[in-house]
Amino acid sequence: MRSHYCGSVNESLIDQEVELSGWVHRRRDHGGVIFIDLRDREGLVQVVYDPDREDSFAIAEKVRSEYVLRLKGKVRLRPEGTENPELPTGKVEVLGHELEILNTAETPPFMLDIEDDEVSEELRLKYRYVDLRREPMLERLKMRSEIVRGLRNYLDDNGFMDIETPMLTKATPEGARDYLVPSRTHSGSFFALPQSPQIFKQLLMISGLDRYYQIVRCFRDEDLRADRQPEFTQLDIETSFLDEEQIMSMMEEMMRQVFKQTLDVDLPNPFPRMPYAEAMQKYGSDKPDLRIPLELVDIADLLSDVEFKVFAGPAQDPNGRVAAMRLPKGGELSRKEIDDYTKFVGIYGAKGLAYIKVNDKAAGRDGLQSPILKFLPDEAVEGIMSRTGAEDGDLIFFGADKAKIVNEALGALRVKLGEDLGLMQGEWEPLWVVEFPMFEWDEKANRYTSLHHPFTSPNEEHLELLESDPAACLSRAYDMVLNGTEVGGGSMRIYREAVQRKVFKALGISDEEAQDKFGFLLDALKYGCPPHGGIAFGLDRLVMLLSGAKSIRDVMAFPKTQSASCLLTQAPSPVSDAQLRELNIRLRRKQEESNS
Repeated sequence: MRSHYCGSVNESLIDQEVELSGWVHRRRDHGGVIFIDLRDREGLVQVVYDPDREDSFAIAEKVRSEYVLRLKGKVRLRPEGTENPELPTGKVEVLGHELEILNTAETPPFMLDIEDDEVSEELRLKYRYVDLRREPMLERLKMRSEIVRGLRNYLDDNGFMDIETPMLTKATPEGARDYLVPSRTHSGSFFALPQSPQIFKQLLMISGLDRYYQIVRCFRDEDLRADRQPEFTQLDIETSFLDEEQIMSMMEEMMRQVFKQTLDVDLPNPFPRMPYAEAMQKYGSDKPDLRIPLELVDIADLLSDVEFKVFAGPAQDPNGRVAAMRLPKGGELSRKEIDDYTKFVGIYGAKGLAYIKVNDKAAGRDGLQSPILKFLPDEAVEGIMSRTGAEDGDLIFFGADKAKIVNEALGALRVKLGEDLGLMQGEWEPLWVVEFPMFEWDEKANRYTSLHHPFTSPNEEHLELLESDPAACLSRAYDMVLNGTEVGGGSMRIYREAVQRKVFKALGISDEEAQDKFGFLLDALKYGCPPHGGIAFGLDRLVMLLSGAKSIRDVMAFPKTQSASCLLTQAPSPVSDAQLRELNIRLRRKQEESNS
């Protein structure tokens, strides 16, 4: 039904006849001459119908927005002065000869030339098939396709095999909540949709398929936010007989190629590296945005003996932290703005946000302005000024609490200040974060949990710490961070059964539970498992960053809402009693219904 896409009609086709199909973007009647902007996925072109061709002109009079048309016509230059430099097709138009209305259309629920935020996201998601016709959405999906093609080409060229793993698998006790699928043939039993292909790709390494990749859908039943979805896409990679240095080097080169091909951007070679401990100390985050020139500075030693318990308490607590962050020229902030930032850090559990304005550093205490100054001795104030490198006009923010709260609150404040005050320096700042702890302590569960996952290999020199001091054990994990977003997380894996059992024990997983949940993996490790490692990239996050979208929902064709529902299909939805009986499932009625 077409010889060319609308967006590809240009001067090279002058005086040639073309056949086009697409949607009516706009129709204009100018005193007997009808102009139709015809649109398809590659762009739009202006088509002109005049009364000389009565049949096609009569049809053109009936055309309205979003009608689906098929037409024939001859390409010609637009009259001088009517060119449109904003369009790739703006120097030409098509003189329409024939016209067929393939389908009519109702008036769409919103205009197609709007920006993302000019209509509610709920309406856009309900009519997603219309929303996807908009140029911004179309361009993002094109970019996504281009990025996927680049990733595949790199991995194919480097000897990786594309191998599929199961969608129906076994529920595991670690990680986020599973999406469960009841089995009809095994009454009372459930499959789980995969949170990742982690175990299966390790089994592929044991099988001798030493370079694997897969672009795979994964599922996690967790609380959502802008960069999370219940179902998402990973680029999953695993290799054997390569160490972390070789894997990171290879992944860097893949990312450099994709950025060059997609954005014509040259990422650094090599990417900088930063230990986890340094990232937390300087930035309060294990995924720091290096474009923001603000750092946290520890000052607990300066305040451990002061009478001000708000500072002295955390300073003396082994699990506490007292940190300062200097904001250059921050003295220009109003009291209201500071109050707003105080409310902001409260989201992360901070009880307040102390500050000092540096009006005249040379005047000592008299040149400073702060409600907390009266609680601090001169030597503490002098130490804070010296350690933060404060200058006249600066503002120093403080965090004092449990280390986790201080890190999250000041780390988030650092990013917000960078965004609000335009402090970003540079466009792209990739980073490898390395030397992660193996475990973190979960106070609610009263046990250690894996910082990454329970199959991450500990450092060889820390093996003895698995039993004696798990908190001090570092892992062979590595995360790729881009502009403050983790785009990929990976590690070397445990490939010896005895080590895997020790890690399970450190996590509080009994031998019985380990055998029940992971027995097939433990058995497989006995049959010649090679050293191996890998990484998984969040494809949706990566496309979001490269395209400049604000949410991963804007780079997915059919996403869910933040409440994990689909407004287009009204999923999830109830199912019939007959279907439930087949699955041997009975729903619990609400309490008020059962009492009525």
